[in-house]
Amino acid sequence: MEKLFKLKENNTTVRTEIIAGLTTFFTMAYIIFVNQTFLGEGTPVGMPNIAVMTATCLAAAFGTYLIGFLTNYPLAQAPGMGLNAVFCYTLCASMGLSWQAALSAVFIAGIFFILITVTGIRKIIVDAIPLSLKKAISAGIGLFIALIGFNNAGLLSSESGTIIGMGPLNVPTTLLALFGLALTIVLVVAKVPGALFVSIIGTSIVGAILQFGLNINMGISKPESWIPKLDFSTFGACFVGFKELFSTPILALISVMITLILVDMFDTIGTLIGAANKAGYLDEDGNLPKVEQAMLADAVATSVGAVLGTSTVTTYVESTAGISAGGKTGLTSFTTATCFLFALFLSPIVDLVPTAATAPILIIVGVMMCSALKDIDWDDLTVAIPAFITVITMPLFYSITEGLAFGFIAYVIVMIASKRIKEIHPVMYVIVFLFIIKYVLTFASFAQ
Repeated sequence: MEKLFKLKENNTTVRTEIIAGLTTFFTMAYIIFVNQTFLGEGTPVGMPNIAVMTATCLAAAFGTYLIGFLTNYPLAQAPGMGLNAVFCYTLCASMGLSWQAALSAVFIAGIFFILITVTGIRKIIVDAIPLSLKKAISAGIGLFIALIGFNNAGLLSSESGTIIGMGPLNVPTTLLALFGLALTIVLVVAKVPGALFVSIIGTSIVGAILQFGLNINMGISKPESWIPKLDFSTFGACFVGFKELFSTPILALISVMITLILVDMFDTIGTLIGAANKAGYLDEDGNLPKVEQAMLADAVATSVGAVLGTSTVTTYVESTAGISAGGKTGLTSFTTATCFLFALFLSPIVDLVPTAATAPILIIVGVMMCSALKDIDWDDLTVAIPAFITVITMPLFYSITEGLAFGFIAYVIVMIASKRIKEIHPVMYVIVFLFIIKYVLTFASFAQ
């Protein structure tokens, strides 16, 4: 363990790393079941539910093992939320692609990620982002996952006639989440070792006693043999001629491919920066060592995930839960990945950890990640405006990528207006241009 993960060098222990890995797993284990609601039976995708679960667990395990091995960072990967929605409602529902063709689109995007990663383009993009925006990204992700936590806890509702409001408190799962939140606060403030993991287990036990105490199925589920077939025939239409490139189907396809590429690339970049900032991995210039290896793991996992039969695999913001529990090395990742393999056979046990037990963890991690706000110069409007837009739009738009897009666009506008054009890295112009093209293509495809 010491030779492989350099535990002493990182001032950590096997026990701490395993607890952190378990914390990350239980915080993101919801994807095993949630992914079926986007890709499974009864959806526009229509894959067999057990097959989706099998693919989700295998892809998450592979990606998490890979990123832990290549970087020795405590990060985890799995099919991304939001990206599975694009797969379902855009590729399959709106465009009418079969799930085989949609998986092919994800596979192609993954190959593209690999190419721009090994050539160093992805690292150039990360290094081009100013430090203030990197801090804003970390805080924005904190608010984003806190919002997810409040929503998962049942504390949010739009039924009050306002855009958003407080949900009903007389729901058993909401009361359980409130108990879990109080327990988590007490444990964290008291600095109990492994506080987040202890909270998940404690809340789950209370939930089992009060709600799931009878008829618990402790059987072992057998993973279904699942080897999906990709279908690249749809993409042959992209080469039929110049005129056809501007037809509605091809325009929509190009828009979707750009969306897949931008969403995954910047979700990963945003998550890596946020998690790295929380773990203290960023150097004095705000850059992340081994960022190429981390992004390569993401790129390879995306293509492998498509072959296994799931939507785009990306680095998870829930990795910060394990980091907050003390995870500092790839042993945390290896623990999380191994849990995903066990989840293939022990899904009933995994299901005993309710969403109400993990929701408080996301809220508290959000609090911890907002500490990055103190490093932003709020008195300088050229720094404050793009930083604020980045932070606020992530939760409001329910998208890390859209928050990055609006923040980056605002940054370029502000710097030009303040006559500080020379301070803008040329890559930032390219990024902003691509985001604008994405929005234009999306608008054009809908208009037609």
